[in-house]
Amino acid sequence: MTEDSRRLANFRVHLVPAVLALANPPWQRDVWLDPSTFENLDHIFHTLFDDFCDADDPERYLGTSLRTQEEVVLMKELGAALNAAADEAPNDTDAEYLQAAAWPEVVAVAGRLAQVMVGNDLGELAALHESEVGVQSTGQACSEEAD
Repeated sequence: MTEDSRRLANFRVHLVPAVLALANPPWQRDVWLDPSTFENLDHIFHTLFDDFCDADDPERYLGTSLRTQEEVVLMKELGAALNAAADEAPNDTDAEYLQAAAWPEVVAVAGRLAQVMVGNDLGELAALHESEVGVQSTGQACSEEAD
């Protein structure tokens, strides 16, 4: 695995769960509205806008945390939807975000982005598996010929 592949995997191990959380309203209510849990919407915002991407300007993260142009476009849509919800949350509380009229759009875009990201990751894993199986098969064939 190359250094770039490792970095992409490291970034996505944080980014994909954040997007999945935005696509899951029951989980949002159960976790973000429970003050005893660590994760809240602030954690999601830091993940998407500061730490592992910039949902306002995701183009520069293509190849770093985003795999495809489709992911870039959807991340930008998600950033716009989150910003619209933020405009409706004057006290910046998780409850205000979840009650915002713009929140269903956040959930919808996050759902589309999550589907694309998970599909792309599964495709990458399948390709990696195939390349490893191919290497093993080739090595096995070579050792059989040597016998």
